[in-house]
Amino acid sequence: MSRYLIVIERGGRNYSAFAPDLPGCVATGKTRTEVLRQMRGAIQMHLEGLREDGLEIPEASTDAGWIEVDSDAKVVAG
Repeated sequence: MSRYLIVIERGGRNYSAFAPDLPGCVATGKTRTEVLRQMRGAIQMHLEGLREDGLEIPEASTDAGWIEVDSDAKVVAG
């Protein structure tokens, strides 16, 4: 089983998402819940398309982390 990181971005009136390990795999939705549902379908379709084309399924290798910044926009050590 693989776990692909997805990045969710909030736009003016909607959300969008993409999977860094699956270039071109994107989705949009009016709500965070909707974009997550759409992204599940997009990943499924993307992987099926790769299989049908005889291409390798990329390994999930992207990780994420957070950097904390204080109210003065200074990076917090730690």
